[in-house]
Amino acid sequence: MIVIYGVKDRLNPIKAKLSNVIHECMQSVLGMPEDKRAHRIVPLEREDFYYPGGRSDAYTVIEINMMSGRKPETQKALIKSLFQQLESQLSLAPIDVEITIKEQQPHQWGFRGMTGDEANDLKYEVSV
Repeated sequence: MIVIYGVKDRLNPIKAKLSNVIHECMQSVLGMPEDKRAHRIVPLEREDFYYPGGRSDAYTVIEINMMSGRKPETQKALIKSLFQQLESQLSLAPIDVEITIKEQQPHQWGFRGMTGDEANDLKYEVSV
């Protein structure tokens, strides 16, 4: 699951394209299937979104939640791909993008009535 935060006035006009760019990166780097998009977009009022100095109102936070198992090199490749594609396709400067990957053990995920360690029909690899 991916959660995206930003200032409402800047995030709303680009949210569909932003979701597409993020999912393209997830597919190309992690091999996620087309139908495995789980994005939550949280547009915030300016007064509800505090961010570091030197950033613009385009500042966007992307939290990627995933089951553990991806190699550090794969995670770094995903982050770098996101920075590159967000800049080239949406003109989001890297200074205005913050990306965090939060890993949880498969037994800490619940979906389709089971835990992640019980799922044996995933259409993508976790250990990449």
